[in-house]
Amino acid sequence: MGFAVMTMTDAAADRVKAIVGNSGAEARGIRVGIKKGGCAGMEYTIDLVTEPSAKDDLIQHAGANVWIEPAAVLYLLGTQMDFEVTKMRSGFTFNNPNQTSACGCGESVELKPADLAALARERAGAGSTA
Repeated sequence: MGFAVMTMTDAAADRVKAIVGNSGAEARGIRVGIKKGGCAGMEYTIDLVTEPSAKDDLIQHAGANVWIEPAAVLYLLGTQMDFEVTKMRSGFTFNNPNQTSACGCGESVELKPADLAALARERAGAGSTA
């Protein structure tokens, strides 16, 4: 099995399926990316996908399709996407090991690219048995 850029919880998959179900017959899933912005420097982006790009990575879970923009891959490696509902807000959340800080309002984050050498060592260690 290959390495998934990002994983998603059942709650995130359910929300993606609800978005797609309410968006018309051409909707296929969502695309996650990052852009410069906000007081911390970067923001996650989420867009509806009607025509997937062959360059995007596809993550599937429980019938939900999420594409990852190529420019975001190094910043999202190892991330878990979730969906939460609280008294004050509802929305997707990202448990991202590459996040170094966030702004006070929670709208933007500071991200560093993933350490590919560390990920390779981690995978090699997980594959060996003692």
